[in-house]
Amino acid sequence: MSGHGVPRGPAAPAAAPTRPAVLGRRAVLAGAAGLALGGSACGTAPPRNAMGSAPPSPAGLPRPAAWRPDPSDVRPDVKLRAVQLIEALGTWRDGAGGVAKARERVAALGLPPALAGQAGPLLSGADAAVVEVTDAQYGGILAGSASVLVVCRQWTRTGGGPVVAGGTTVDVRLAEGAPRWSVGELHPAAPGPAAATLPEEARRVLDEDRIRLPVAAEADIRGGGVHASVLRAMLRLAERYRIDVSVVRSGHPLNVFGTGRPSDHPPGRAFDVWRIDGRAVVGRSTPRALVEAFMRDAAAAGSYNVGGPLLPSGAGAGPQFFTDDTHHDHVHVGFGS
Repeated sequence: MSGHGVPRGPAAPAAAPTRPAVLGRRAVLAGAAGLALGGSACGTAPPRNAMGSAPPSPAGLPRPAAWRPDPSDVRPDVKLRAVQLIEALGTWRDGAGGVAKARERVAALGLPPALAGQAGPLLSGADAAVVEVTDAQYGGILAGSASVLVVCRQWTRTGGGPVVAGGTTVDVRLAEGAPRWSVGELHPAAPGPAAATLPEEARRVLDEDRIRLPVAAEADIRGGGVHASVLRAMLRLAERYRIDVSVVRSGHPLNVFGTGRPSDHPPGRAFDVWRIDGRAVVGRSTPRALVEAFMRDAAAAGSYNVGGPLLPSGAGAGPQFFTDDTHHDHVHVGFGS
């Protein structure tokens, strides 16, 4: 069994993932002078410290490289299957927009065309669009099923208008099949309105350059539904590390994958980190000592449930630490209150 977070209280019945309401965040991408931003087909404008390649020029859409799994990934073929679907859904040339064309792109991958109807904010009426996947992590990986959380940015353009930037996170549900795994469901993050006021910790996280947030995670914090313990831990960890967050609330399964037990993510009591000091957690060349130190510091920051690709050894390696295939590619930091 694998998943994010240890539930509290009696087991809840299995339920479909929910997407807490929150909406986008911080400013425009660094260095995007002259690039007009507005509402996006894939969410809201990426933060100024967003992950990924350089922003597009006003003259046209960027040409990001296709995402590739790390050789150290658990079942890299499963992640790649999920990512290729998101790239196909959210990228189209002039005149190839709309659901009908999206169905054709999905069918070309050998996947059910009806998945285009679940793409949500990835599809729009724009003339052209391009997606860049910045991270793909497991929301769960079992013998015959998986959840892959695909974190992406998207740029769209209509006519001679400006390039519009956005992004989202999509929970892609897969099942084992032959010759390749198949996709059964898509659950895009669905951020809602920002809170009228935010606590000081939230404002500090949004302004902290050492905390890099994708669009959906930024929206979660701006929405005001992230617990103070999470915000304080982020700030404390940022004193020592540069951290790339993948998921906070939006885009994460409601339950610990494969169970009916609630995850700590949707209530805003957890966050995941996929890169530490510029080193991917899943990377073979990333020092294990760095990941272990981060996990220990996360526990010292108050987390009761720290999951990652290893178990810290020696003194202080208590029951709050766990490891499994799901957490081979990121560090989960959960809080009970």
